Amino acid sequence: MRIESKVIIVTGASSGIGRATATLLAERGAFVVLGARRPEPLRIVADEISASGGRVAVKAMDVRNRADLEALVSLAVEKGGRLDVIINNAGVGPISRFDNLKVEDWDLMIDVNLRGTLNGIAAALPVFTRQGSGHVINVISTAGLRIMPTMGVYAATKNAVRTVTEALRQEAGPTLRVTEISPGMTATNFSDSITDAGMKKQIEDNLGAMAMPADAIARGILFAIDQPPDIEVGSIVIRPTAQG
Repeated sequence: MRIESKVIIVTGASSGIGRATATLLAERGAFVVLGARRPEPLRIVADEISASGGRVAVKAMDVRNRADLEALVSLAVEKGGRLDVIINNAGVGPISRFDNLKVEDWDLMIDVNLRGTLNGIAAALPVFTRQGSGHVINVISTAGLRIMPTMGVYAATKNAVRTVTEALRQEAGPTLRVTEISPGMTATNFSDSITDAGMKKQIEDNLGAMAMPADAIARGILFAIDQPPDIEVGSIVIRPTAQG
């Protein structure tokens, strides 16, 4: 397995896709360096990984703050000696209709989903350049592939990340791998950030009906990392079979 001994950063690691990914990668022998805003849930994830024999370091941080990403990368290099992969997973989705004018929610999605990913890229690239190797994985969404009402700003931020990812891939050259992962409906705490009560209930009902487990996305990320160094998986779309 090519996962063994890799040093891998996961943002948004305290729950959902980030938590499932961190757990799976640690099980396969990676040293995982985890970041999230909520220190206590983050510590719980780390304790579970350690109790299972995995190697882990954590730092409470906010992807909106570029200095926090730089500190997380520094922690990975300090503890692991290098950085092999950064998984820009942190994201929020306070979706709503445009005419609800939840402008603060729009700003939050732009800052976390887009700016947070750019901050992760900016923090990791100097290390990857110095090493002559690295892998950027950006978690996006199928919301950007099929535009739906109420998801305008959310989908826009995810499609902006899609554009960033493809441009980075073309710039990257032969030593930097770049991957986008687009999950469909996944059983996570996605609805926690939704401030529109009706939309929150609708999403929770839909998730309960057809959402796939976060482990499905973790396995896709594992697949992308576990390719030979000269093979790049550019894009993976993972949906529940029942999702239209």
